Amino acid sequence: MQTRTLGTTGPQVSALGLGCMGMSAAYGATDRTESIATLHAALDAGITLLDTGDFYGMGHNELLINEALRTAPRALREQALTSVKFGALRDREGRWGGVDGRPAAVRNFLAYSLQRLGTDHIDIYRIARVDPAVPIEETVGTIAEAVQAGLVRHIGLSEAGPDTIRRAAATAPIADLQIEYSLLDRGIEDEILPLCREAGIGITAYGVLSRGLISGHWSRDRVMAADDFRSHSPRFRQENIDSNLDLVEALRSVADGKGISVAQTAIAWVLAQNTPDSAGIVPLVGARRRDRLAEALGALDVRLDADDLAAVEKAVPAGAAAGARYPEEQMAHLDSEKKQMK
Repeated sequence: MQTRTLGTTGPQVSALGLGCMGMSAAYGATDRTESIATLHAALDAGITLLDTGDFYGMGHNELLINEALRTAPRALREQALTSVKFGALRDREGRWGGVDGRPAAVRNFLAYSLQRLGTDHIDIYRIARVDPAVPIEETVGTIAEAVQAGLVRHIGLSEAGPDTIRRAAATAPIADLQIEYSLLDRGIEDEILPLCREAGIGITAYGVLSRGLISGHWSRDRVMAADDFRSHSPRFRQENIDSNLDLVEALRSVADGKGISVAQTAIAWVLAQNTPDSAGIVPLVGARRRDRLAEALGALDVRLDADDLAAVEKAVPAGAAAGARYPEEQMAHLDSEKKQMK
């Protein structure tokens, strides 16, 4: 397994991470047995970075990871690194209730996550969305206290904008920023990505397949379950889906020419954004099944040269996606998008 170092102060992790959210929530029906098998397969393949959130399935995802690690061979269990997001408030029906980054809340969330995960520490801990009512210095400072206590190893950020990143980094060492980055979402290239490279902060890129939209497996006539997040996503709406899938077909032509899949092409493009002097970009793949995981792992063997990259970006030009990445009310909670929304 290839590795990357997240930031100048962060851990060494596998070049691909596994995003575990879909195993518990957001994408319709889940399969616990297959989820555990996929987690074991990921560990066996050398994936060390497991990304979760304490609000994924109301704690279900952390308990699932706990079970997978407990039932994995000891050598694989000991190499696993947990990346946990906290702070999101939900009601019993899963509806969004804001975010809480107060110091007392941080300590509370952390205690519950440690219990559910069955561990004495979390490797990277981050607030899922910046709390506008609490200075980031207070939230990050509280995590820094947990680092001193040995309960957390590294501090991360999620969907933070430039000003927040600077203030957080001035408070404590920041290992990485978790943020959406894909062929359809390249907004971070303007200011956030250069800032992170300058500050020695790594990037864990989620949504690299745009929630399956650019995986090459999505069909125009697919019917989504009511509890599938994508049924409310602008990019999957009827008025946008055809245009977005036209981009996928253009990308497929490039992939076919390389003898690889569309998903592998999209993941390899993100991997190719690593530079020798950068603090590391690690794509998080949200595979829920072993076959999808195997396909994603194949991207590690793909090498896109300058001509390939030009062909990929011609097929899917920056800003070509139809529809925002989240519904409007959720976009309003993204600190990373504040500049664009003004």
